[in-house]
Amino acid sequence: MNLKNKKYLWSLIQSTGDFLVGKLPSHPNHPKGRNPYAHVALRVKNRFGYSYKDLPDERLPEVIKFLDLIKQEEG
Repeated sequence: MNLKNKKYLWSLIQSTGDFLVGKLPSHPNHPKGRNPYAHVALRVKNRFGYSYKDLPDERLPEVIKFLDLIKQEEG
Protein backbone atom coordinates (compact mmCIF):
# COMPACT_ATOMS: atom_id res chain seq x y z
CA MET A 1 0.00 0.00 0.00
CA ASN A 2 1.33 3.43 -0.83
CA LEU A 3 2.16 5.88 1.95
CA LYS A 4 -0.88 8.11 1.37
CA ASN A 5 -3.29 5.16 1.63
CA LYS A 6 -1.46 3.76 4.68
CA LYS A 7 -1.87 7.04 6.52
CA TYR A 8 -5.50 7.33 5.49
CA LEU A 9 -6.27 3.76 6.53
CA TRP A 10 -4.49 4.22 9.87
CA SER A 11 -6.59 7.32 10.54
CA LEU A 12 -9.73 5.25 9.84
CA ILE A 13 -8.49 2.50 12.16
CA GLN A 14 -7.88 5.11 14.86
CA SER A 15 -11.35 6.60 14.47
CA THR A 16 -12.86 3.11 14.63
CA GLY A 17 -10.81 2.46 17.78
CA ASP A 18 -12.00 5.78 19.22
CA PHE A 19 -15.57 4.68 18.58
CA LEU A 20 -14.96 1.39 20.43
CA VAL A 21 -13.33 2.86 23.55
CA GLY A 22 -15.18 1.41 26.53
CA LYS A 23 -17.44 -0.76 24.35
CA LEU A 24 -15.38 -3.95 24.08
CA PRO A 25 -16.34 -6.68 26.54
CA SER A 26 -13.88 -7.46 29.30
CA HIS A 27 -11.56 -10.42 28.86
CA PRO A 28 -9.46 -12.31 31.42
CA ASN A 29 -6.31 -11.87 29.30
CA HIS A 30 -6.73 -8.08 29.52
CA PRO A 31 -7.22 -7.24 33.22
CA LYS A 32 -6.50 -3.53 32.67
CA GLY A 33 -8.96 -3.28 29.79
CA ARG A 34 -8.79 -3.95 26.08
CA ASN A 35 -6.98 -1.82 23.53
CA PRO A 36 -9.60 -0.97 20.87
CA TYR A 37 -6.96 0.17 18.34
CA ALA A 38 -5.08 -3.13 18.54
CA HIS A 39 -8.43 -4.93 18.37
CA VAL A 40 -9.35 -3.19 15.10
CA ALA A 41 -5.89 -3.72 13.57
CA LEU A 42 -5.99 -7.41 14.51
CA ARG A 43 -9.48 -7.83 13.03
CA VAL A 44 -8.23 -6.31 9.77
CA LYS A 45 -5.22 -8.63 9.76
CA ASN A 46 -7.35 -11.70 10.52
CA ARG A 47 -9.92 -10.82 7.85
CA PHE A 48 -7.54 -9.92 5.03
CA GLY A 49 -4.49 -11.99 5.93
CA TYR A 50 -2.18 -8.97 5.99
CA SER A 51 -1.33 -6.11 8.29
CA TYR A 52 -3.10 -2.92 7.18
CA LYS A 53 0.30 -1.64 5.99
CA ASP A 54 0.85 -4.61 3.70
CA LEU A 55 -2.53 -4.68 1.97
CA PRO A 56 -2.65 -3.89 -1.75
CA ASP A 57 -4.07 -0.46 -2.62
CA GLU A 58 -6.96 -1.97 -4.54
CA ARG A 59 -8.34 -3.54 -1.32
CA LEU A 60 -8.75 -0.15 0.39
CA PRO A 61 -12.49 0.21 -0.39
CA GLU A 62 -13.12 -3.29 0.97
CA VAL A 63 -11.24 -2.51 4.19
CA ILE A 64 -13.19 0.73 4.64
CA LYS A 65 -16.46 -1.22 4.41
CA PHE A 66 -15.09 -3.75 6.90
CA LEU A 67 -14.26 -0.96 9.39
CA ASP A 68 -17.85 0.29 9.11
CA LEU A 69 -19.04 -3.26 9.76
CA ILE A 70 -16.87 -3.45 12.91
CA LYS A 71 -18.52 -0.27 14.20
CA GLN A 72 -21.97 -1.75 13.59
CA GLU A 73 -21.13 -5.11 15.19
CA GLU A 74 -19.23 -3.89 18.23
CA GLY A 75 -20.81 -0.48 18.79
